[in-house]
Amino acid sequence: MIVTEDVGTVQREAWARGVLPPVEQVRPGLWSIPVPMPRNPLRYVLIYALALPDGLALIDVGWDSEESWRALVDGIAETGHHVTDVRYAAITHLHPDHFGLAPRLREVSGAALAMHGADAALLGHHSPTDVAEDEQTWNTQLAQLGAPTGILAAARVDLVRLGAGESMDVVLGDGTALDLPGWDLRAVWTPGHTPGHLTFVDDAHGLMFSGDHMLPRISPNISTVPGELENPLHRYLLSLHATTSMPDGEVLPAHEYRFRGIADRARQLMDHHEERFAEIVDALGVRPESTAWEISQHISWSRPFDSMSDRLLRLAVRETHAHLLVLADRGSIRSLGGHPERWTPTP
Repeated sequence: MIVTEDVGTVQREAWARGVLPPVEQVRPGLWSIPVPMPRNPLRYVLIYALALPDGLALIDVGWDSEESWRALVDGIAETGHHVTDVRYAAITHLHPDHFGLAPRLREVSGAALAMHGADAALLGHHSPTDVAEDEQTWNTQLAQLGAPTGILAAARVDLVRLGAGESMDVVLGDGTALDLPGWDLRAVWTPGHTPGHLTFVDDAHGLMFSGDHMLPRISPNISTVPGELENPLHRYLLSLHATTSMPDGEVLPAHEYRFRGIADRARQLMDHHEERFAEIVDALGVRPESTAWEISQHISWSRPFDSMSDRLLRLAVRETHAHLLVLADRGSIRSLGGHPERWTPTP
């Protein structure tokens, strides 16, 4: 285990080298634990362990795989604790890299699980008995966005699978204080990436556990997902705007590396989306009456569109759709309806 005071230096160097960072003690009684995400370009999720008088609390828990579980157990051991010492796990949001190991952790340690109510409400929706229905709903949406049949066929892999009957022990709301002795943590609701995404802020220690709301290098995917937020990017931009008024401090994200500059990073992310809006309007000016899928092929991505996996292509077209909805609200473009739906610039 490494003890460091440099903000994210070790994590940043590990990210650049494409390797897993070490377990780090980043503050007294606070550790970051990297947990692998098999076959995922993000490579790992950063779990944070906070010392309590009688054990540990975690922020997020990691992907549900044997490799991830072993990394979590071993990482906790490097803090001088055992996995059975975990008393509480605060989940930033209901995505499998953040929540996946929660049922197993609760079974082994008896830890209380806490999450925002909007994401907790999706637990039943994503139970195994609903998978076939969910898959059909997702495929219907993708077809409406103009995605080809081959992209629809594998949509099942995107679904969050949880044990039937899973529920939260603690439902958190905006401003809810986390009852963790020695810490001053409160939940801050930052919807967009998911309906119930939370960041956890500790003003006394100058810390913000940002989950996927803010990452230091990349923009989190903001997509239209059936059964979730109707206009997720609008909600995300509002969340970012609210973030600019937070006191500055160290940001501890779920991916990549720690950083400082809360307001500056929020503004950078807002600027990124404004650039994407302009790019989409320009693309529609050249190719009016396009579907979301067709627009996605003519805007910039971090890798060539044609080289993306089917999963990334589904994320891309849903993210494009999220931008289209905001542009329509602004009056810059309009929907022509149809099956699939087509869009065109507003005269």
